[in-house]
Amino acid sequence: MPNMSLKKNEMPSQDPNVRNKNFLEVALGYTEEQALDEAARCLNCKNHPCVGGCPVNVKIPEFIKKITEKDYEGAYQVIHETSSLPAVCGRVCPQETQCEKYCVRGVKGEPVGIGRLERFVADWHNAHVQEAPAKPASNGHKVAVIGSGPSGLTCAGDLAKKGYEVTVFEALHLAGGVLVYGIPEFRLPKSIVSKEVDGLKALGVKIETNMVIGRVVSIDELIEQYGFEAVFIGSGAGLPMFMHIPGENLCGVYSANEFLTRINLMKAYKEDSDTPIMPLAGKTVAVVGGGNVAMDAARCSKRLGAEVYVVYRRGMEELPARHEEVEHAIEEGIIFKTLHNPVEIHGGEDGYVKGMTCIQMELGEPDASGRRRPIEIQGSEFELPVDCVIMALGTSPNPLIKNTTPGLEVNRKGCIVVNEDGLTSHPSVYAGGDAVTGAATVILAMGAGKLGAKSIDEQLSK
Repeated sequence: MPNMSLKKNEMPSQDPNVRNKNFLEVALGYTEEQALDEAARCLNCKNHPCVGGCPVNVKIPEFIKKITEKDYEGAYQVIHETSSLPAVCGRVCPQETQCEKYCVRGVKGEPVGIGRLERFVADWHNAHVQEAPAKPASNGHKVAVIGSGPSGLTCAGDLAKKGYEVTVFEALHLAGGVLVYGIPEFRLPKSIVSKEVDGLKALGVKIETNMVIGRVVSIDELIEQYGFEAVFIGSGAGLPMFMHIPGENLCGVYSANEFLTRINLMKAYKEDSDTPIMPLAGKTVAVVGGGNVAMDAARCSKRLGAEVYVVYRRGMEELPARHEEVEHAIEEGIIFKTLHNPVEIHGGEDGYVKGMTCIQMELGEPDASGRRRPIEIQGSEFELPVDCVIMALGTSPNPLIKNTTPGLEVNRKGCIVVNEDGLTSHPSVYAGGDAVTGAATVILAMGAGKLGAKSIDEQLSK
């Protein structure tokens, strides 16, 4: 009997006034009872529109039906057919704009909590199944993957399942890319990422860390000297953007990339960290930007004891961050100063940030992106007393690979140009994820990784 409740089961979570002082996971996950109740809301409708909304085409009604039958491992295997990172996707995918957006139940109520059910299934598998997946027989072909973020790991996993000998080259000392250096522990525990990476290793994927491709070895050398028959570039977009206003070179001004990398990868919030950040307890922090990265930086700053402002030039309705992340930030005591924009950062004689001049904005006509263009209100400048400024304005691809790979075409933003199959202008070199699109979502990067794997397989299996 379907559960015809118009509302999805709430996700249990830590109390806001407790979680804003720790880095433990905020969302606690469904209980078995909640998962069964939520799964019963799925109508298993004929056309399965939710599947079309998933960039990796998870068989959503099929895995949810397995939950209703209490076959949780069967549900996991259905998801794993098309997704190499179920526990990750269940936590950080923007389901509200993808699979859940097309759920029939959302027409007259809330959609089925697809992401919450995916997380439940993946967590059940990780808690109850210790047996590693069997390594497929080798087909004799070698493929290199540059970058161990979501696109690279997905490409590597899909190829490994087909018997390819895959080596992933990661610039940092730990595999996971943005999953480990960008997304905070309280949203995505690093033990989850490690577990997913271990699953890929069991399939035969080799992970080489501390390998900066373009410095240690070039793409041409991977092909000509190391015998890789194809290369997939999934190196992400890690070059931060700045406003180029006075004072951005002061001590206490961070890019969100640096700030989050120090926090998430280097554990700067621990007293014995080798790469600390400035003490923020009792300080005031301004995070400039309105996306998910801005929310992550703001919420991390709050956990370090700061009073935190999010300064964004458009209004609350225009915030590009996930609605859930904005809600969590507000619950945790973060103050939103929307329709404001910095024009100058001030420092003291010691070279550290002492304040920031902001100007009020109003929204005009829509710009090329379709969003209403923010316009300065002349004479509305005011001083915001802050001790630290974090710029969360977006990122672009690092130019290193472009500059060391002759013939690799990029666009004016430095993103690698690919055709409909993910093939670059360089023979046998494919690319996907943020290196191609600029900063986007984990699941879109995974979709690009799947396309890259499919195209490489078609090329090498001819």
